[in-house]
Amino acid sequence: MQTDGQPKAIIAFVHGFSDHCNSYYDLFPTLASYGVEIRALDQRGWGRSVTDTASRGRTGGTEVVMSDFHSFVTSIFDSVKSTSSSDRDASPSETPAVFIMGHSKGGAEVLYYALNSSLDLPPIAGVLAYSPLIALHPSTRPWNLTVFLGRIASKVLPSFQLVQPLNEYLMSRDKRICDEWRQDPLCHDTGTLEGIGGMLDRGAWLEGEQVGKDCKYKGPVWVCHGSADEINSYEASRSFVERLESDDKTFKSYEGAYHKLHGEPEGVKEALAKDVAEWILNRSEVPANHNAPALKL
Repeated sequence: MQTDGQPKAIIAFVHGFSDHCNSYYDLFPTLASYGVEIRALDQRGWGRSVTDTASRGRTGGTEVVMSDFHSFVTSIFDSVKSTSSSDRDASPSETPAVFIMGHSKGGAEVLYYALNSSLDLPPIAGVLAYSPLIALHPSTRPWNLTVFLGRIASKVLPSFQLVQPLNEYLMSRDKRICDEWRQDPLCHDTGTLEGIGGMLDRGAWLEGEQVGKDCKYKGPVWVCHGSADEINSYEASRSFVERLESDDKTFKSYEGAYHKLHGEPEGVKEALAKDVAEWILNRSEVPANHNAPALKL
């Protein structure tokens, strides 16, 4: 989602499980109205990247997921550098800062990428994760034995597909959002043993005591969660931020909100867009435009 004119900042965005980058309603255009450009893609195995049923959920393991995201992020830095080089009148302060952001599964991925990736990180200006899959909510969490057996099976049959239906009415307090998600053919609820195992392993690492220690990335981190989310654990997100060793870390709670904060009623979706824009622009040395148009849904 492009801005009118030169962007003040750019977000490399990662969607969630059984989701795609065109299902974020007015979040992206509202951020663009603040001067924050969004660049997003449908990850391997999701959305429009799926060409047939056999490719649903075939994300690969963590190494592949991180490599794919790294290629995406570095391509953004390359394009920013190319644009700045071609615009000789542009000053360094006018070059947009690049942030990484994700929702749910994608939220855990951007945190893991910044904090535990073996890849050479580009100079990202900040990391934002909302409703991240650090841990599943206790009501949806599989038994430990199931997880253990699944990890063993993933070594033998990594591409074996599993349909993992989520309760659509846990997505949002707005029934329209729930029904739209369930009826969207691009939200297929299908993962593989390898992909689901990697997703849970990345979350388990983020739950560990080692978070933030000896990491290459030492920059700002912003995490938010709805307190009534029954898909991913609110407490795991809050605890993660408490344990994170960072001089610039924020945990934002949206009281009573469900999983899809970008589709939540009662002013939550508007607050999310405003909070994200202000946090980013405060770290881009650019003032936020508080007269940005209201979010509509």
